[in-house]
Amino acid sequence: MPSNRRDTAKGITDEAKGRVKETVGKATGNRRLQAEGNMDQAKGKVRKASGRVKRAARDVGQAVDRATR
Repeated sequence: MPSNRRDTAKGITDEAKGRVKETVGKATGNRRLQAEGNMDQAKGKVRKASGRVKRAARDVGQAVDRATR
C-alpha cells in the first residue's frame, strides 16, 4: 500500500478511535480520556492531511514528467 493511502487510512482510524475515547470520557466524566480522544482526533486529521499532500505531490510529479516528455 502506498504511503499516502496508508497515512489516509491510519488518519481515519485515529479519528474514529479518538471520537470513541472522547465520547466514553464524556459519559464517564473522565477528563483524561476525553483529552486523549481529542489528541487522537487531531493526530488523525494531521495524518489524513499528510496523505493528501503526498498524493498531490505525486500527481504534480507525474504531470511534470508527462509535460517534459
